[in-house]
Amino acid sequence: MLYEQQQRLQQPLINTSERSKYNNSNSIEEVERLQIIDLSGMSLDSLPNPSLNLATICKLDLSNNNLQNIPESLTARLLNIVVLDVHSNQLRSLPNSIGCLSKLKLLNVSGNLLHLLPKTIENCRALEELNLNFNKLIQLPDTIGYELLNLKKLSINSNKLLYLPRSTSHLTSLRVLDARLNCLRSLPEDLENLVNLEILNVSQNFQYLDSIPYSIGLLLSLVELDISYNKIKSLPDSLGCLNKLQKLCVEGNPLCSPPPEVVEHGLHAVKEYLCSKMNAGQLSPVKKKSWVGKLVKYGTFNVKNGPREEREAFILPDYNRSVDGLASPRYMGMFSPRRLFSSRNYFTN
Repeated sequence: MLYEQQQRLQQPLINTSERSKYNNSNSIEEVERLQIIDLSGMSLDSLPNPSLNLATICKLDLSNNNLQNIPESLTARLLNIVVLDVHSNQLRSLPNSIGCLSKLKLLNVSGNLLHLLPKTIENCRALEELNLNFNKLIQLPDTIGYELLNLKKLSINSNKLLYLPRSTSHLTSLRVLDARLNCLRSLPEDLENLVNLEILNVSQNFQYLDSIPYSIGLLLSLVELDISYNKIKSLPDSLGCLNKLQKLCVEGNPLCSPPPEVVEHGLHAVKEYLCSKMNAGQLSPVKKKSWVGKLVKYGTFNVKNGPREEREAFILPDYNRSVDGLASPRYMGMFSPRRLFSSRNYFTN
């Protein structure tokens, strides 16, 4: 076993096909001397003393071992590492020195025993993919979304998370968010900042998740939404505005709106139902009205010519008046402060 470890530690330099992956992070001279070290599946209880300079490692695979910790001193010296894979070990924590990995793009710590992440992980600002699946996480660092602005994929399924920090909505580069099989009670209200999000999976939070924020209607890049097996009774009307949505999974919820007979006809029927409900003006007095302006601003309504009942926008009655007509003395007066604050309706025929 020791001989095999030594052999793997003396692997050749990174090959040509792999070099292109790291060109953005390193100069040509650095790429020439970087190495990939694979110590996976060796039943390691601890790490061997390396016979090489740790700063020359660009990818380190320690997966499928029995490691219970990663030494602080080792992590701090992995200055050029881009990929760190420690999935399927017995790790109960990550070293604080992980914050020193300024070039790290992919971190896989799935299949361990983590309860918390070190706050220093926020310093890994080059991180693009973070896999935390199958741990025992009860929360994420509160400010994680303010720092990891390059993160494209966040996988946190099969944990014990009660909520996602509000800062999650600041992960503007995020394309995939997988938070299924947790204990989520709710989602952040201001999801509209996730402008690049394409896949959102919050299924199987079972008896905990009972609503979806209205702001989901502003996730204009969303292609797949899975909210199955929760306790959701009503889908927000704004969901009907998601023009790019191609896949919607809602089974296993006690849905009342839309009703089952609409849901069984598929995504198109659901979107039509929600759009018609929104266009009919069935808005709650506080929350939904506050979103109308944003939905119009982002172009999620399509104004069509034709009879009024076929239009898909919120428009004031009597919209056929000409510009000249509105500029006439008869109508100019209705914009005076006195009339604007009057209880009389000046927009009726």
